[in-house]
Amino acid sequence: MKLIQSFSVDHRFIVPGIFTSRVDNVGDGTVTTYDIRLKRPNKEPVIDVAAMHSLEHLIATFLRNEPDWKDEVIYWGPMGCLTGFYLILKGSRAPQEIYDLVRRAFKSVKDAKEVPGTAPENCGHYLMHNLEMAKWYAAEFEKYLEINRDNPAIFEYPKTERLVTDDGQAFFDS
Repeated sequence: MKLIQSFSVDHRFIVPGIFTSRVDNVGDGTVTTYDIRLKRPNKEPVIDVAAMHSLEHLIATFLRNEPDWKDEVIYWGPMGCLTGFYLILKGSRAPQEIYDLVRRAFKSVKDAKEVPGTAPENCGHYLMHNLEMAKWYAAEFEKYLEINRDNPAIFEYPKTERLVTDDGQAFFDS
């Protein structure tokens, strides 16, 4: 079976940031999947599960209510490895073009008094939330984005040596 694109990025060299994961033509338009990476894979502790769940609810709510972007948002959700999130937007923009949106989304978490959608009728695991830890992770990432605003490494997957598996599958330079 062919390795999917996101598994072809050499995770040993990914830093926190905002990256284009893939661009797809769908119907009459284009959609772009962004890798919003909060933690260095395999080097930092992953995000606490309950905090990750709260960040999912908080930021999805922010994005889907943000006047200039709400119609562009297709999906916001966690990565299975708990090191970041995927954001899928209509169109094709460079990661730098969504920097302010992502930073504002994470900054908005600090003012939350509660996590939206945490009643049993709204959420599949409504008790698994941690607002205070979500605030901590959001503040950490927002500060990182602010400090690294002019660092191109937070917008472009690291270039690595092209690897080829024994059966000929290529791990592409990202």
